[in-house]
Amino acid sequence: MGAGHSHDHSHDGGHGHGHAHAHAHAPKSFDRAFLIGIVLNTGFVIIEAGYGWISGSMALIADAGHNLSDVMALMLAWGASVAAKRPANERFTYGYKSSTILAALANAGLLLVAIGAILFETLRRVAEPAPVEGQTMAIVAGIGILINGGTAALFMRGQHDINIRGAFLHMAADALVSLGVVVAGLAILWTRALWIDPAVSLVIVAVIAWGTWSLLKDSVAMSMLAVPKGISKSEVRSYLVALPGVEAVHDLHIWPMSTTETALTVHLVMPAGHPDDDFLHEIAEALRHRHRIGHATVQIERTRDCAAGC
Repeated sequence: MGAGHSHDHSHDGGHGHGHAHAHAHAPKSFDRAFLIGIVLNTGFVIIEAGYGWISGSMALIADAGHNLSDVMALMLAWGASVAAKRPANERFTYGYKSSTILAALANAGLLLVAIGAILFETLRRVAEPAPVEGQTMAIVAGIGILINGGTAALFMRGQHDINIRGAFLHMAADALVSLGVVVAGLAILWTRALWIDPAVSLVIVAVIAWGTWSLLKDSVAMSMLAVPKGISKSEVRSYLVALPGVEAVHDLHIWPMSTTETALTVHLVMPAGHPDDDFLHEIAEALRHRHRIGHATVQIERTRDCAAGC
């Protein structure tokens, strides 16, 4: 990514406008990882739900529900990543980058539905305990550890991309949830205590709820164009104010174009006027490297008059 272009316009009002743009390269393609992850997890969901029903294990069914939400999450994330690469057009001038934010919101909604369904069935099982085959629980969930762990490994090389890192951490957490079901199955084998199964289901629901709240909160904030996590508006302002020749900064806006790309617009008051295009390019590069803002538009003004309503 580099500074694309800059230009300067003179106006009757006696102030100039300069614009600097820096654009991020498209993220690496993880199409193959998404495809493999979806196929593996779909197959496992069918197996786990079937054996959960046969063995009477609500913990297995709860874990299958969670894994089904993972499949939906991977499908939505994949679809959004494909849409985000489509070029801009006359109507969608930013392209379809924000579809990744919509996918995150949709995933949070799916998880909330899954939580409600699993919680309802778990509470029913608490009220009416039923026999559970601990060995089946342990074996099937053990396969889940391999499936989820393997899927997480597919996204391991993309840790620099917050979306891919999120997929990796989510699948790794699922492997830990499956480990919990294995422990529950072994505990039932040893103790014959039926309360262990619904208890583990409640723990799984808590784990899903914790992750869902974080996803919901972040995706809603992004859809409201909040400054993305990890970027400090005050630090960006301090950097801009400290630039040589800058007397004041106003109309500073920072917002997410997608879950991986950030945009900025700002007006700089520079009494001496617009220095040169290199100045704008340097700002764009600094914002990209220091603050992870890839799309910056900077407007130069010679007086403070414009600050009130420009």
